[in-house]
Amino acid sequence: MSEEITDNIPEGSAPSSPSIGAETKVKVPILLRATGDAPILGKKKWLVHVDQNVASIISFLKKSIKMDPSDSLFIYVNQSFAPSPDTTIRALFDSFATNGSLVLNYCKTQAWG
Repeated sequence: MSEEITDNIPEGSAPSSPSIGAETKVKVPILLRATGDAPILGKKKWLVHVDQNVASIISFLKKSIKMDPSDSLFIYVNQSFAPSPDTTIRALFDSFATNGSLVLNYCKTQAWG
């Protein structure tokens, strides 16, 4: 799984349009931001396959910040709501991307919503 979301995105390389077409994009940029007492990742920008779901992002984050798999980790889109674990990155990107990337906040305790 981590192989799918470990592509580093150079600054200023985000696409100009937040909308993705099935025939044009396979991976989209996401920005992972720590909130509250969550550890900060070394890299904040990642390319993620559009067919991955939120649960795979949570699993990747838990491994990256060395959390126990049974511990809770919460993901929020644009600091506003927690998407369902089975929601695809494509659906979130199409609806909530700004400036060509999707912002996901993560924390160990519930923060919003």
